[in-house]
Amino acid sequence: MKSLYSRIVITMLVVILASSLLGFFLANIYYQLKLKPFNDEKTTKIAQEVQQFYQSNASLSLDEYLQSVGELGYELYLTDGGADSSYYGGEFRKKALPEKTVDRVLRGETYHGIDEFNTGIFITGFFDNDIQNTIGVPVKVDGETEALFIRQDPEQQFGELRIFFAMILVFTSIISILLVLISGRYIVNPIVKLTNATKQIRKGNYDVALEVKRKDEIGQLADSFAKMTGELEKSEAARQEFVANVSHELQSPLTSMQGFATLLASDTLTEKERAEYLAVLSEETTRLSSLTKQLLTLASLDQEAELRKKDQVHLEVQWRQLLQTTEWSWRAKEITINLELDEVNCTGDAELLYQVWSNLLTNAIKFTPTSGAINIRLYQDASHAFVEVEDSGIGISEADIDKIFQRFYKANQSRTREEGSSGLGLSICKKIIHLHHGEIFVESKSEKGTKFTIKLPKN
Repeated sequence: MKSLYSRIVITMLVVILASSLLGFFLANIYYQLKLKPFNDEKTTKIAQEVQQFYQSNASLSLDEYLQSVGELGYELYLTDGGADSSYYGGEFRKKALPEKTVDRVLRGETYHGIDEFNTGIFITGFFDNDIQNTIGVPVKVDGETEALFIRQDPEQQFGELRIFFAMILVFTSIISILLVLISGRYIVNPIVKLTNATKQIRKGNYDVALEVKRKDEIGQLADSFAKMTGELEKSEAARQEFVANVSHELQSPLTSMQGFATLLASDTLTEKERAEYLAVLSEETTRLSSLTKQLLTLASLDQEAELRKKDQVHLEVQWRQLLQTTEWSWRAKEITINLELDEVNCTGDAELLYQVWSNLLTNAIKFTPTSGAINIRLYQDASHAFVEVEDSGIGISEADIDKIFQRFYKANQSRTREEGSSGLGLSICKKIIHLHHGEIFVESKSEKGTKFTIKLPKN
């Protein structure tokens, strides 16, 4: 399997090669359409100037004149169509010239060999040292017409420039490859760090430092990865704490049940002691059953992203039904219930919302002293329904108020143990409210009471 680094390097090299070939192809088109006719026209003008200058100065020695022109950077070929022919200047690499081409020039035509020269798909026309790649003009010599073929000598005029361009191409290619290798490593290096960090996290090591300071997409990925690592570490710590709390909460009633079961097996117990132990055993069984139900409820709620049931819920009806169901518990403590219930409806899961009201009212009754008071208010505005449950109980300290929604958290360990609290009730309430896209707030002062406010969207 190829590594990402090799893929990036190969991709970049392929892009460079493909772009070079495409650029060469487009440059060839430009040469064929623009440069080739222009070069033909320019060389034709030079050939005509050479022709006209000699015709105007017939006393000149044609041989010496053409030699001097050749020394200026041109290749020339002079022929009468027969055996008499001469070369001047640079030497042609290919000297095969069709007789019909010579005859055309001898008849007085101008031969545009540069424009007619077939270069194929490569830009070799300008540098192809072929005698056919010339301009041919007729020249009068001692009353006879001869054919003069001329072209620029690329070796003489552009030799150093061609070497210069070749060196530029070589150095550019080498530097491009080196930069591709370096930039590919620069791109891949953060991903390699992320891969190694992932391996560390898989082993349970969340203390992974990613020193990636880039601002591009990879930098954003590294930043998101670092945040995810932090969240995973918190989640793992919460999971371990949850497991420890569950183990502790289950162990306590199980140990108690085991101890009393052992005592009940003794033959020395009186009927009164046996009845007391059986009552305690029943209470611990009830407490264990309640704890497992709450754990199952939390597990079920954690798997839900949205509510499955969305019905019209009559909150006033629910509260009146709940107060009737729990009447024995608040009347036993002589608690005064003050009601202010508007007819408020909202959309949601009726069973889950009823569980919230039950948890809040049960807590209020539990922590309100004898002859205390509980105020329940239900009202609404244009888009939200509000539920307030306020008691005159022991209250919650400032140190505990931000932690009461944590799972298994108990503000008063000894008191909650006596009252059979598991520390899961408010966590369940908050989860249910959030599933309804609502909010839950708490206000409390020690020894002065606690007020819970729930805000739910009506639709």
